Amino acid sequence: MLKLLWVDDEIDHFKSHILFLKKKGYETDTCISGQEAISLTKTKSYDAILIDQNMPGLTGIETLDILKKDNTLVPVIMITQNSDEYTVDEALGLKVYDYLIKPLNPTQVLLSLTRIFKNNELITNKTISSYQKNYQEINQAINCCDSINEWVEIYKTITYWELEISQIDNNDIYDILQSQKKEANKLFGKYIDENYQKVLSSKEIDLSHNIFKNKIYPELNSKTPTLMILIDNLRYDQWKSLEPDIIRDYENSTNEIYSSIIPTTTQYSRNSIFSGLSPIEISENYNELWKNENEEGGKNLFEARLIRDNLNRLDKDISFSYSKVTNSKEGIKFYERLENKMQNNLSVLVYNFVDMISHAKKDVNLIKELAKNDKAYRSLTVSWYNNSNLKKIINKAKDLGYKIIITTDHGTINVDTPSIVSGDKEISNNLRYKTAKRINSESKSSINLSDPSKFLLPSNHLGSCFIFAKENTYFVYSNNYNNYVKMFKNTYQHGGVSLEEMLIPFVVIKPR
Repeated sequence: MLKLLWVDDEIDHFKSHILFLKKKGYETDTCISGQEAISLTKTKSYDAILIDQNMPGLTGIETLDILKKDNTLVPVIMITQNSDEYTVDEALGLKVYDYLIKPLNPTQVLLSLTRIFKNNELITNKTISSYQKNYQEINQAINCCDSINEWVEIYKTITYWELEISQIDNNDIYDILQSQKKEANKLFGKYIDENYQKVLSSKEIDLSHNIFKNKIYPELNSKTPTLMILIDNLRYDQWKSLEPDIIRDYENSTNEIYSSIIPTTTQYSRNSIFSGLSPIEISENYNELWKNENEEGGKNLFEARLIRDNLNRLDKDISFSYSKVTNSKEGIKFYERLENKMQNNLSVLVYNFVDMISHAKKDVNLIKELAKNDKAYRSLTVSWYNNSNLKKIINKAKDLGYKIIITTDHGTINVDTPSIVSGDKEISNNLRYKTAKRINSESKSSINLSDPSKFLLPSNHLGSCFIFAKENTYFVYSNNYNNYVKMFKNTYQHGGVSLEEMLIPFVVIKPR
């Protein structure tokens, strides 16, 4: 039985209506004031709310304004004695589903409720039916894929259906899609294992070390200042969830996927983006700055220099600034200085919130609860963005007329399958890849690389090797095995090979 809340200071006049609705499958709680309704919704959940506009104390509009903050998705029917334009506009601004004028008859209310719930049912049935029609076609594409660009199209398709199915209440269909994505990641890992060298040398897809030259550099000109925002660790599905809000009132001129190099970590992929060089070239050209895995100190402390040198190599007389935001205070500071940065052709902003979610080892249990699966992970990202300084920065940049580039350095994946590794005492710490002089691993769960130069990677030591986790695997040691398995299972990690980690968004939006 569907649960309703009816708020009206004259609720006794509607006893017959409530009895009528009960016979039709609606159980109704009642209250006589806005304040009482606010208290009730804190302890109970409702499928729909009916609310009178003209009440003493808090009006219906005032009550609804408060209720919507915690009950965003609950449909609301506004009931009033008049239909003046101002009240209607206020109600519509708060996304009221329907607007009924007193006196009411029970059938009016029933028709409005039927439209709400029948519409939801139709959307659900349409989504399931459409996915079922495409299921076999997606399976066939996954099994026949033999190029990186075909994998891009498969990942776009899977992400589309994941976002669509996430909006309906059907766990069975969602689980089927997750199984399909798991199979896609299995075969994608096999493809990368067999073809990564070819991907690195081909021009099929832009990669971390050529994205600046091929995509960012062409966008720079003296007429329109460009703001490049690199949101660390932003997945393609997270971008698609943020996209409707971000691109509003702007022209979306580029909305593509490019590929992170592996390891899919900041040290390798982001340094490569800003430098326009592969990791092995960075280590050779910046030997005094590049730090090996086992060396102390930050691995991304010279990004501004990499950008400057990259622009010089491109023979572009570009003025630029570089900023990095890791906390709210830094975000506010950047927001306040954004107008002054318009004198630069390019302003680069690295924004670090999304990365913090997967790096929050001290609060790993809290993060696992907040982001227990991809649907929750996307929801957490959207909730953060809507209340973030980044949203303020983007909106201000739009007002100022910036061209805006939004991208990332790598994605992340929810890991659930432990794989035991062992190696020498200087083996690296990342859960999705390892490098050392000697590594023993379960070969089925990883890509094993004895010659790092084949993947354009430097050797940390003479004879060092790499391994990269595939699918949803994470590496653990036999020592303290159970503790680490429990700690990191169902957390978000990066560094390895998966659709989510490697295939990431590159977006350009500009004033209309």
